[in-house]
Amino acid sequence: MGLLTFGINHRTAAVELREKLSFSPDAVQAAHNQARKNANLSEVAILSTCNRTELYCSIEGHDSGHLIDWVSDYHKLSRTILQECSYEYWDEDAVKHLFRVASGLDSMVLGEPQILGQLKSAYTVANEANTIGPELGRVFQQTFSVAKQVRTDTNIGSNPVSIAFAAVSLAKHIFSSLKETSVMLVGAGETVELVARHLKENQVQKMIVANRTLERAAGLAHEFGGAAITLEDIPAALDSVDIVVTSTASPLPILGKGAVERALKRRKHKPMFMIDIAVPRDIEPEVGDLDDVYLYTVDDLNSTIKDNQESRQQSASQAEGIIELRVAQYMRQLRELDAVTTLKHYRNSVESIREEEHAKAIQLIRSGMDPEEALARMGRALTNKILHKPSVGLRKAGSEGRIDLLDWARELFGLDKE
Repeated sequence: MGLLTFGINHRTAAVELREKLSFSPDAVQAAHNQARKNANLSEVAILSTCNRTELYCSIEGHDSGHLIDWVSDYHKLSRTILQECSYEYWDEDAVKHLFRVASGLDSMVLGEPQILGQLKSAYTVANEANTIGPELGRVFQQTFSVAKQVRTDTNIGSNPVSIAFAAVSLAKHIFSSLKETSVMLVGAGETVELVARHLKENQVQKMIVANRTLERAAGLAHEFGGAAITLEDIPAALDSVDIVVTSTASPLPILGKGAVERALKRRKHKPMFMIDIAVPRDIEPEVGDLDDVYLYTVDDLNSTIKDNQESRQQSASQAEGIIELRVAQYMRQLRELDAVTTLKHYRNSVESIREEEHAKAIQLIRSGMDPEEALARMGRALTNKILHKPSVGLRKAGSEGRIDLLDWARELFGLDKE
């Protein structure tokens, strides 16, 4: 039985292609059973995210042809195009790849933690579809254990490496708890959406989304349980928020020193934390001169991100060492398991011979044969039958000059080489 990882990711396929090869949440459970049946898989789990689609499979032999055909047919994509953008890893390499993915070492953002949760969800869905068996069950449990060790023993996930995450992390340094803060997000693009997601994860209860188009602001605000306003409404709402994060495409500042001063007076000079991650800037630089304002720009965050990326690279080297060790341990465990299985089969074979010869000996004794003679016959028969197949194999090894096998047999049977 072989272990196979087959897939595409952000390095091998553009977003347009990744979209075509993604599995929708509504269809992915049924896809598991289709894949197992049509691609001749023993076990399968499917991971589908914005940056990767991967299938983890237990498969007879080492031929991925049926799987490639099924994926191509399922997504109605040319087999040639699929092969050009996909990769496959087998056995030990498949285990190592899965460990690296779960630990965030194969992610677009090095060390990002979301992928582990996505893998756990994929495992749960596959379990519900009854396509997880002993082989994938073992490797996934090891995967989760390795990812936990990487997070515990290295600092790979401790420092922010995205603008959005860095902004929220900076806010957490200013306020003891974000749970009690109110936030205004200016803009409704991808970065603001990611900031909103991080804020929600930090239990921010009150969120206002301001955008040039109210409809777009309302859509984002609804997703995160916030309120929507237009850019013109910002001055009136500014005094009600503790944190302001701006990221628009405006060519001119949309928030000036005067508006912030008036808001501070209404707040009785309760401090405000502002992060301007727009280029050109959304907040006039003079706002930073106000005593009760902490203003940071994208350059401030980039400096933090650069330092943190270097720190993560160092942690990634440590993580790679952990993974190499854990892969070696896991493969050794599998080999030991194979040995136990082989020994079990051999024992069952010998037990079958013993039962057969024991029954013959009992029959001979009941027929009047002297018990000692019957036992002697049984002993000779047991010796001959147990040694028959090893004897044939050793003679063949000798005739072929396989001295290595003969030496191994002497070691296995505990025989003196002389």
